[in-house]
Amino acid sequence: MKRWVSNTLIAIFAVIFLVSGYLLLDYFLDSGKQKAAFNDLASLMEQATIPGEMPEKPQQNTPVDTDAPTAPTEPLLVSVQDPETGEMVEVLPEFAELYVMNNDIVGWISIDDTNVNYPVMQTPDSTDYYLYKGFDKEYSRHGCIYVREECDVFAPSDNLTIYGHRMGDGTMFNDLHRYEKKSFWEEHRYITFNTLTEHHTYEIMFVFRIESSFDSPFLYHLFVDAADQDHFDSYIENCRSYALYDTGVDAQYGDKLITLSTCEYTRVNGRFVVVAKRISEEP
Repeated sequence: MKRWVSNTLIAIFAVIFLVSGYLLLDYFLDSGKQKAAFNDLASLMEQATIPGEMPEKPQQNTPVDTDAPTAPTEPLLVSVQDPETGEMVEVLPEFAELYVMNNDIVGWISIDDTNVNYPVMQTPDSTDYYLYKGFDKEYSRHGCIYVREECDVFAPSDNLTIYGHRMGDGTMFNDLHRYEKKSFWEEHRYITFNTLTEHHTYEIMFVFRIESSFDSPFLYHLFVDAADQDHFDSYIENCRSYALYDTGVDAQYGDKLITLSTCEYTRVNGRFVVVAKRISEEP
């Protein structure tokens, strides 16, 4: 009897070990595959960007006078064929090849000195489609960075909620957690989020942790368009009340925002959130 129990336990532990080993190996293989895939996409972007086309970004540690007028420049667009409809679509040159590869792409997000340098996807008719799908639409634990389906990237909506996983290998939105320290924000205040047709820079206003559930008193991720000034101001004040520190950056009704959201593990259903406002002018 004792030998039977011993053999059974050994068999159980062996199965657990093998399954755990398989899952760990699968994770590392997926990690390597996704890193390589996104690096290739970033290289395509860089090779297609025309020198001098991108607006000069502000120095990370230099305050920006957002009230100062800037000289808008008309972006150079190229025509590409939509792979699904066959229609011709105008996009920035750096997006041309990527759009043909996957027309769910709506932009590219990057933050200096971090691993955040990714295409941004959106599927308005399919909730969380890219939660566990790579750019090739195949299953991946890493998923893609993607915009909440109700948001309009191109109008644009008053706020674009952008999701990304917090991956243990340091990829996707993992580096957002570096903004827990104000010293990091002071040196990395700006986010570049370019759409298919426009280049834009955003300045970070608020950084906070929050529980994500419909019982939460502040449903930050559901704010898309302000019904009026009071609605917009309420969102800003709620963000301010949760903020980990004061950045001194504020927003006015009419400003365009992005809200970056990733997992946060100090609470159940925790989220780490970074809210920024657009500071570059429309072309």
